[in-house]
Amino acid sequence: SPCRYYFPCQRWLAVEEDDGQIVRELVPVDEAFVKKDSENDGQSLATLGLEQKAKSTTYIVKVKTGDKKNAGTDANVFITLYGSKDDTGIVSLKASKINKNKFERGKVDEFTVESVDIGDLKKIKIGHDNKGNSNGWFLEWVEIDAPSLGQCLKFPCGRWLDKSEDDGAIERIIFPAELQTKEYIPFVPYEITVYTSDIFGAGTDADVFIVLYGSDGICTQQKSLCLNKREQRMYFERNSVNQFIVELEDVGDIIEKIRIGHTGGGMNSGWHLDRVAIRRLLPNGK
Repeated sequence: SPCRYYFPCQRWLAVEEDDGQIVRELVPVDEAFVKKDSENDGQSLATLGLEQKAKSTTYIVKVKTGDKKNAGTDANVFITLYGSKDDTGIVSLKASKINKNKFERGKVDEFTVESVDIGDLKKIKIGHDNKGNSNGWFLEWVEIDAPSLGQCLKFPCGRWLDKSEDDGAIERIIFPAELQTKEYIPFVPYEITVYTSDIFGAGTDADVFIVLYGSDGICTQQKSLCLNKREQRMYFERNSVNQFIVELEDVGDIIEKIRIGHTGGGMNSGWHLDRVAIRRLLPNGK
């Protein structure tokens, strides 16, 4: 099994504690330094959900609403991704990561879609249910990024999805624009286990992020471990062990150090981190 790295911290990441820093660089230590009895709670956490997440493909779906009068919609928007092997089925685009009020004129919204491996992405179907008052929608484009495949595809539309405009269709099948496809080195899944200390006030509700550094100065992007505020409230409680599967740039076999921290702000942001364990998973459960 791939090597697991241990990064002890045992310090506050809190504005009003210790040296006031909320981001720390941690270097790996020999496993012998880490308490042996802690292994078991790590193992019991390798739940089915995480196993499935490690094997699934994550798509980042960006949707641009046109900059025209009445372009935005309040209807419920859905999408289906069709690949060479399979399709995702109908996925409802509910929670935009960028805007509280989604599909507004001239705005880009971002969604995460997880699915089993559907193969190469061939086309999409996107539409809405025509519910609500301002239901007609002018869709400029959809961009779909699949980090684990190293591919970002652009699906241009530039048409109304409106019963009283254009051809009256409220769903469309769109193919990717060949020339706008971006290829890059695929990301790999890392299993990141975070141990919050067992001392008073150790937990945090802040947005915790991580950066991994490999040899030769390669590093990953800065990545939040939680997808939303609700997860931030749920995780990183006092004396808890939280495990995440995160797709990141591949830093290679050796992790030289990590940066882990949070963005501060809000009540209960100070955090006492005990340690972090990281394992690079080979894609598709290999």
